[in-house]
Parts: sequence; structure tokens; C-alpha cells
Amino acid sequence: MALWTSYYLQAKKVRSIHETVISIFLGMAVGLLIEKFQSTDIQRIVTFNYRYFFNLLLPPIILNSGYELHQELFFKNVGAIVAFAFVGTYVSAVITGYRFQGLEQVRISWIEALKFGATISATDPVTILSIFRTYGVDPALYTIIFGESLLNDSVSIVMFETLQRFYNREMNIVDIFIGIGQFFITFIISLAIGIIAGIFIALLLKYSHVRRFPYIESCMITLIAYASYLFSNGCQMSGIVSLLFCAITLKHYAFYNMSIQTQFSTKFLFKILSQLSENFIFVYLGLSLFTQADLVYKPLLILVTMFFVCIARYISIFSISKFINMAMQSYNIIFYEKLPTSYQIMLFWSGLRGAVGVALIQALEGEAANALKATVLVLVVLTVIIFGGTTPQMLEIVGIHMGITSHEDDYHIEDFYNENTSLEENIYDRFRFKRADSISNSQKTNQYIYEPNQHSRQLDSLDILYHSNSSSEGQKNKDDTIKKSFDSNIFLPINMESIKPEQNVSYTSYEMATENIYTDKEQLYTSNNHIKWFKDFDSKILKPLVIEKDIFSRKNEHKV
Repeated sequence: MALWTSYYLQAKKVRSIHETVISIFLGMAVGLLIEKFQSTDIQRIVTFNYRYFFNLLLPPIILNSGYELHQELFFKNVGAIVAFAFVGTYVSAVITGYRFQGLEQVRISWIEALKFGATISATDPVTILSIFRTYGVDPALYTIIFGESLLNDSVSIVMFETLQRFYNREMNIVDIFIGIGQFFITFIISLAIGIIAGIFIALLLKYSHVRRFPYIESCMITLIAYASYLFSNGCQMSGIVSLLFCAITLKHYAFYNMSIQTQFSTKFLFKILSQLSENFIFVYLGLSLFTQADLVYKPLLILVTMFFVCIARYISIFSISKFINMAMQSYNIIFYEKLPTSYQIMLFWSGLRGAVGVALIQALEGEAANALKATVLVLVVLTVIIFGGTTPQMLEIVGIHMGITSHEDDYHIEDFYNENTSLEENIYDRFRFKRADSISNSQKTNQYIYEPNQHSRQLDSLDILYHSNSSSEGQKNKDDTIKKSFDSNIFLPINMESIKPEQNVSYTSYEMATENIYTDKEQLYTSNNHIKWFKDFDSKILKPLVIEKDIFSRKNEHKV
């Protein structure tokens, strides 16, 4: 029912209500029926189980998110994303936890208060991002919110698990520094596990002939990625962090070593599993409101929590945004561009709480545990309905530019079968031409890629030649440039910067204007060169090591 509703809303282009809200209400309706008939067995089966959530439902969402992440925009805005994800989550957790420690309705210790703060700070803007895709919101804003939410969940989980180690013991100043150290050690080791797993898959595909068996290849990639999640959890690290960076590494390296069929199948498989998990989770949340028998609902506590959560989100977003803008104005370091007020408001509005918080709170113990579990569950449902339901109106109120780029996820593979050629041959020919032409001169490449034609329209949603469609006539500068660079290239970056950094690329007026901003002699670092050392290391050492040699041989041939 939830999937059919999703189809109907997308087919009819209904934007006033989102499918996640419908899924929650459907779950609530089913939960009411179960409660009315007082079926204890069914009630026990459908009760929210955090082990199922972390082991089965969450991994597909994280895997698809990392795999579909637009890496260029992500790393351009990595300064702002890291600031909001790490500092913002910490500030939000401390503010919320501090205010809760003194409440009479819930007498909890300082550690429990911080654990609750970390739990309630986990955001899940699935609804917001889906609306952004529908309206074609500025990709820079989309990427910042998307990246912040991904790392935010990881930070919340690692923070909660770190605080769990100090449960039932008195903390002093030394323990605080020990906890911070453990937090960063856990995060870094988890990150390393994910990257190593991704590079291992790339090397495995490069030095084996498994691509001759695409079904086995797809299964191996999926299972090894999931194994990195389980292995990290087994080592008392964060499986979410490992899986996220494993997916990012997969798309950056291993993707180019896959067969054509596997490139398609992994894209579809990860998207399908993620869609199923998301729909199931929202139905699950609505269902849990009436099927979890041990919950204790305290309306005043819920209202106070909602108020504190909004205040904490407001302080973290606007204070960090002010710092980012000051850093840009004074030193031009780390951050890509200033954050306008409209972006800051939408960042605040995208602070929906999600199922990660509901799952984490299940591990909370003590007299007030049942009341806090009910509070988090209700808070998640309310934020999705209130903030998610009013996002379209808020976009218009704050004046966010819309229609800049298309984020459609439709896949029209059946179109290829109408051309009297097989799918693999049809796509391989275009891929071969795209790869060869991309390594020649940039001007010729741009002319080919950006020229609207029938083939490119068919391949839009597959991200192969997604950049062919032009934007609306009224937007030619920044909007057009961002549109052409938003979706991940399924084979090679258009400007081949990751493989050949020294290659000259023709820039648009927006890119030239952006570079002119950073011509001040007193500048220390800019967003374009503060990770140049990594780009050089990536293009000169890592990619030749893990990617098929024919990519580089083609480059050398056209260079001659």
C-alpha cells in the first residue's frame, strides 16, 4: 500500500504531501487495528526491534547513500559538512542533555542525559531530500544537507556507544578527554575499515575475471560491502561509518572495474533495497506508536523535548554558519562558499529526527527509559509530519532557487530494446565513445556531452550522459554549471581531473568568477586547492593501482 501510494504521488506529481508521511499514517492505522483487537502475538511480532533495524534495515540505506553520493560537490563542501556533522551534533547533544538532567519528570544521570542528547541529535532528512529532488533545489544546498545527515547519524551512533562505556561510573575531567579520544579513534578506524574494503573489491575486480559472470560479481560486491559493516561492528567499531566509506570508495574506484551489467545491477539493487528499507521503517515507526506495550507517554515531556531539540538545532546551525561565513571572509580557508540566510534556514528545517534515534534509545536503561523511548518515537513522527510536510512552503518563503537541476531517478532501460540492438552492445558503444572522447580535448568533450540529442536523453537517469539536458532559459551561469556537474558520472569524470589533474579544462563564467574570488595574495588555502595533495595522490598512485590500465592507456594514446 505504501509503495502504491508512492507511485501514485510521483505519477500525479502531488507535492503537497510526501510519501513518508503517508507511510507513517498507514502504520498508525494498522497499529490501531492491532491494538483494538488486542492481538498479543501480533503485537509482539511487530514491536520495534533495534537489532533488526541496525542489522537489516539501516545498511541498505547507508550503502545506497554512499554509492549515490556526488563526490565532487561533497568534497568541495566537506568543510561545512564536517562542521555541521561533528561540531553541530556535539553542541546539540550537550544542550539537549544538559537541559534534560534537571527535569523532574525524568531523573537521569549526566551520562544518561548525554546519551539521550546523542540519540535525539540523529537526523534523518529522507523526506526533505526527496522533496528537494522533486523541486530541483540548488545542488550545493542538497549536498550539504545530504552529507551532514550521513555523517550526523554516524557521529550520533559513535557518540552513544562511547558514552555507553562510561555507564554506571563517575566521570571526571580525565574521563572526558578519554571519551573524546575514544570517539575519534573509533571513527578513524571505522573509516579505514570501509576504505580498505572498497579498495580490496576494486583490486579483486581488476586482477580477476569475475566480470565475466556479472551475477556473481554483483553478489560479491554487495556481500563484501555488507561484510565490512559486520566486521566493523564485531571489532567494537562503527559499522555505519565503515559501510558509508566503503560505498564511497566503491563508486570512486571499483565502479570502473565492473562489467557493464554489474554497473547497472548494483545501481538498481542498492536503490531498490534502500527504497524498501525506507518505506518499511516509516511504516514500522507509525506501527510502533500503538504496538509497543511498555511505552509511557508524557505529553508535557514530549512538548519540552520538542522545544529543546528545536533550540539546540537553531543554536548549532546558525552559530556554525556564522563561523563558516567569518572564516570565508577573513581567511578564505577550508570552506567552499558562504552560507546565505536562506541556506541556514533550510538547514535548520531539515533537522528531522529519524529511526536511528528510535533504535539507539532502545538500549537506554533505568526508571525513565520507557518514558524517554515514547518521547523519542513521538518526536520522530512529529518532526517528519510537521517539518517534512511544510518543506515545499518553506522553500518558497525563504526564496530558495528551484528548478536548477533534475534529480529524477526514473530508469528507462526498456527504451534501449526498441533500437534492435542488445542492451550491452548499445551501451558499450556509447561508453567506449564517451571514454575515448573524454580523454581527448576538453572542448570536444564538452561539445559532445552537452549537445542535446536523443541518446543522451535516454541515458539521463543512468548518469552516463546526464549532463546533456539544458536548464531553463533564464539561468545560464551558476545554475547551468551546477546542473551539468551534479549527478555522478557513471564511468569517468567529464573533466578527467581525477586522472589527469594538469589537463586544461574550459570553465564557464560561474567557475571563472568563483576562481577570481580567490586571487588575493594573502589567501592561505581555498576550496579548490586545500585537498590538492590528495587529488595528486589519488590520480598518480591510487587510481593507476586499482583501476584497469586501459583507461590510462587510452589517455596516453589521445595525448599523443
